[in-house]
Amino acid sequence: MSDDRDIREKLAKLEALFARGATAGERAAAGAARDRLQAKLSLDANDGGEPEIELQYSLPDVWSVRIFVALCRKHGIRPYRYPRQRRTTVMVRVRQASFERTVAEEFRTLHRELTAYFNETVEHLIADMMKSDGNDEMLEQPQLPG
Repeated sequence: MSDDRDIREKLAKLEALFARGATAGERAAAGAARDRLQAKLSLDANDGGEPEIELQYSLPDVWSVRIFVALCRKHGIRPYRYPRQRRTTVMVRVRQASFERTVAEEFRTLHRELTAYFNETVEHLIADMMKSDGNDEMLEQPQLPG
């Protein structure tokens, strides 16, 4: 993760860009980026010197892994995996409280949406394309020879 000095340097550059922005769009983009960096600085300050720890996430499928990794990278976190770990296992070294408030919360929201989307898609395919309900509650249970 970036340290305070790097964030403050980026913040100064964005404030300069905001001040000299030629168009309203440039000023809006610079202002939004500035606000994100200020929020990150305040989050880091609120951690109270909490040390970074290694967290392991065992995710249910490769789609979840892709979303989780993308979110980590978006927030400046470098996910990794040790040799011989499963493809659905992702490691991160972070301040846990800050990570839970940002990346983990955003991941849970996106994962719920992804699951709902996949469920709707599968229901549609089964009902419309296969002309079936796909209900597995009424499966036959033949007697075992005994």
